[in-house]
Amino acid sequence: MMRTKQHHYALRTVWSGATAGATRDYRSYSREHAIEVEGKAVLRASADPSFGGDAGLHNPEDMLMAALSGCHLLSYLALCGLKGVEVVAYEDTAIGVMENEGWSGRFTEVTLRPTVTIAKGSDVELATALHEEAHGVCFIANSVNFPVRHEPVITVAAD
Repeated sequence: MMRTKQHHYALRTVWSGATAGATRDYRSYSREHAIEVEGKAVLRASADPSFGGDAGLHNPEDMLMAALSGCHLLSYLALCGLKGVEVVAYEDTAIGVMENEGWSGRFTEVTLRPTVTIAKGSDVELATALHEEAHGVCFIANSVNFPVRHEPVITVAAD
């Protein structure tokens, strides 16, 4: 019987409104805020520019996409390490679709497009199949209510 383990995460999100003042109306206030996790660098963030944010800062939509891409990467590398596939390079170009109507919205899909280079002698078919397995064990993909697809490309290193 497998025992369930809980992992706890904590952060602090701070918005001061100092750069543009209080929320007098929808356009007047700053969307910039700080995300603080103990022992790590502070992440400055904002809203997407479509929602009045600063284009030079990450937004929640960027971070959701990064979480999905990063979780898939880490799940995939772990499985490759366990199953003898030697990965020498990995790059993902992820795309997502978010739809909004009025004040509400949601992501409807994300597609991960990892390009993976494996060492000569590694199994290309296994390397490809492990993406499906990685998807199944990815904590973040298991936590969202929209499809997360993956379109991997596997290449073999010259030497």
